[in-house]
Amino acid sequence: MESLGEKLKSARENKKYTLDYVSRDTNIATRYLEALEREDFSVFPGEAYALGFLRNYGEYLGFQAEDLFSLYRALKIQEQPVPVEELLKNPSKIPKILLTISIILVVLGLAGGGTYFFLRHFPSEVVAAVKPREPAVYTMDGPSMERRFFRGDAVLVPLDAVQYRLELSGLGEILTLTTPGGKVTFDMSQTVDVDLNGDGVGDIRITAADFDKNHTASGAALRIEQNSLNLAEEALPASDAPVQESPVPASPTVTAVIFSSPNPYPFTLQAAFQGYCMFRWEILAERDRQGRNERYFQRTDELNIQAQNGIRIWVSNAAAVKLQVIGGGRTMPLEIGGAGEVVVADIRWVRDDDGRYRLVVARLD
Repeated sequence: MESLGEKLKSARENKKYTLDYVSRDTNIATRYLEALEREDFSVFPGEAYALGFLRNYGEYLGFQAEDLFSLYRALKIQEQPVPVEELLKNPSKIPKILLTISIILVVLGLAGGGTYFFLRHFPSEVVAAVKPREPAVYTMDGPSMERRFFRGDAVLVPLDAVQYRLELSGLGEILTLTTPGGKVTFDMSQTVDVDLNGDGVGDIRITAADFDKNHTASGAALRIEQNSLNLAEEALPASDAPVQESPVPASPTVTAVIFSSPNPYPFTLQAAFQGYCMFRWEILAERDRQGRNERYFQRTDELNIQAQNGIRIWVSNAAAVKLQVIGGGRTMPLEIGGAGEVVVADIRWVRDDDGRYRLVVARLD
């Protein structure tokens, strides 16, 4: 049976594609394609990134993403040790059937005697050994954390001097997280925003970095990150309310100013796709347009998104999409990242100290 890397390489070679050709066609850097075929995942900045590139490359070659994810997870499973009896040679001349019966009788005798001894002399220790695992409660003490959670485990997230509890309450076909605002569901490699304090703005982002729905007893590796912009202090207004005082933050994540105006106005984000790309978008601070949208786009696909206040986008390959912003009678091109780069960014209005409004690009990674 072919391994993950061999399967990818064989499919590419059967199509007579070179790595350089695939790189140009998918906008995935050659070093990442080579790493996938070598099964060398150490070159990726994180497991979620590796899975994203694996999905893009695999679907480009005609594979189902879940089949590739199964092979990837198989690579992570440590090999089971070879049983000792297979390493030993049997010098005995006794017929195999008699030897087998003798071994069974000896093992049963030892097991029965050992069980009786431990139950008689160490009953409390035996009970403790079979006691089920108690759910753990962790505390997020930095801007991000990543660890494996099991059903019932919880994490306390501090925000504005209050600790908010999130619990992994469901492990099955999808993951279920119980939050202060209700239950949130998501799948492998999917990222969700969670509003902790009920102000309508996502305070943290959670990604399922590793989860096998066929082996839920192994838990799920979750990555939890605070949004890099202080959105609780700079919340965007609803579409029917005036824009609040929100000075442009000094954070280096604000990468560009698109428009500047005495007053904010609606704008359109146009996306023209040059290759295979997973693209998610979410309208910010409009009560009647809440929720996230997600599609897998191919070459020549186009998308127009209209917004009053802001848009949050997630792009699996920044070079696979050409973006431009249209508003106030002007059109401006928008650069958000390079080839093979996974980008999360906001395009939104903020108010400067001088009272003017600026439409900015803010990276959230």
